[in-house]
Amino acid sequence: MATNPIAVGEKTFLGHPRGLFMLFFAEMWERFSYYGMRALLVLYLTKHWLFSDGEASMVYGAYTALVYITPVIGGYLADKYLGQRKAVLYGAVLLTFGHFLMGFEGDGGGDSPALNAFWLALAFIIVGSGFLKANISVMVGQLYPRTDVRRDGAYTIFYMGINLGAFLGSLLCGYLGETYGWKYGFGAAGIGMLLGLIVFVIGKPLLQGKGESTDPARLRQRTAGLPFEWLLYVLGIGIVVVCWWMVQNQEVVGWALGVTGAVLLGYVGWVASTRLDRHARNRIFAAMILMIGSVLFWALFEQAGSSLNLYTDRFVDRNMFGWEVPASMFQSINAMYIILLAPVFAWLWTMLGRRGLEPSAPAKFGLGMIQLGLGFLVLVAGAAAVAGGSMTPVLFIFLIYLLHTMGELCLSPVGLSAMNRLAPAHMASLIMGCWFFASATGNFVAGLIAAATGSEAASGSDAAQDVVLDVYSTIGWIAVAVGVGFLLVSPLIKRLMHLDTLKDDDHQLAGEAELAEPAAAGTRLDEERR
Repeated sequence: MATNPIAVGEKTFLGHPRGLFMLFFAEMWERFSYYGMRALLVLYLTKHWLFSDGEASMVYGAYTALVYITPVIGGYLADKYLGQRKAVLYGAVLLTFGHFLMGFEGDGGGDSPALNAFWLALAFIIVGSGFLKANISVMVGQLYPRTDVRRDGAYTIFYMGINLGAFLGSLLCGYLGETYGWKYGFGAAGIGMLLGLIVFVIGKPLLQGKGESTDPARLRQRTAGLPFEWLLYVLGIGIVVVCWWMVQNQEVVGWALGVTGAVLLGYVGWVASTRLDRHARNRIFAAMILMIGSVLFWALFEQAGSSLNLYTDRFVDRNMFGWEVPASMFQSINAMYIILLAPVFAWLWTMLGRRGLEPSAPAKFGLGMIQLGLGFLVLVAGAAAVAGGSMTPVLFIFLIYLLHTMGELCLSPVGLSAMNRLAPAHMASLIMGCWFFASATGNFVAGLIAAATGSEAASGSDAAQDVVLDVYSTIGWIAVAVGVGFLLVSPLIKRLMHLDTLKDDDHQLAGEAELAEPAAAGTRLDEERR
């Protein structure tokens, strides 16, 4: 039974432990830095380092894919050895160093020695995200008993911090980077991350001992002359070196994702076929279908930071109220829509659920995919509607982000929750790892698609624009077709889920009450995804 156990003497703010708001601000500043840097990355690669569109897109895809893979390592080391607090602290230090390294821009061009500092900066950010991203959300849950009715509200507050940081980071860092110089935009991201680190360090007492190692004695044991804890930190630096090499060799990332993905799917399929009963086996197959669909969704959705960013810079009339808005600032629109629309979707699912009309999880996947495709088609139609050689009206950038965000709100929360519900307890971590692996694969494929929008023609020419729009038209129709397919087969997938024979856990998923359907817990990956 759900309770609201506020301990005697517990210091709260707005009815929640004060530690929640410390985590809120720490994560807000971390997301500020991440999304601020992300808004500038492809523009920085093409304008400062003079990478081709294809090269820049592949770097972007490899980088974002690795950002999704490393939390598996960071989460494992935290659970097994470090504890969440130390893992987050270590990740924040790596992130701060990485963001400040981004400020060393050198003279530009492909031969500058400062390019090595750039690759190293990306590697520090990748690994820092892996240690921080995987664990700070866990710490929110640790502040509350599993049956505490405040948990849903806590995650709502926390995820508002994520989106607020993403919104402000894209605006401020984008403006500074494109108006005054790249180093100022990246420097602002670094200052944001430093503020997050300071908040986390100062706010340690507010955690009341939560998130500490389950085996502190093991951390103190000396191995090879060093405390085991420090060996783990050295391992983190070793992973930085590996990522430094991989982000420069994007084809290796692609092969690694392909081979590992095939092995994972094969292993999960084998376990489901040989060790599970019929209902559990069918649920795993349903989860695998959703995973494969998510790869396509994120591959198209993540055009926002790469090809769509370049399109906005080159082919969109960005003049608003007499001011030409820097292209990178439009990266903030998605976060703004999330803040505005998430409550609307929560109300919508609740209202439909009470009337017995709420779509199933697979149907929501289909709706998300259709809206994603429509976003691209609306942009293509808007560009075609203006006279030849004219810039695309900025209204269509707001429309594509609106449709993509609505698609994200249909698919992203549903997918995470479905993995939780469909996996047997002994396979929960494996299935969740597969879900994030699918997200990583989608991000890498996004780089391949964005590379296809590159052109041998001059970057701002009509011919180059036509190439982008042709690709967008193709992927738009593919997404709509796949979405319709999901809608058509959603009753079959729902039957594979065997929801009627699922046994209740002893706790509710974070956000489950907000979005009505148990399969639609109200979490946002983008962080978290993204």
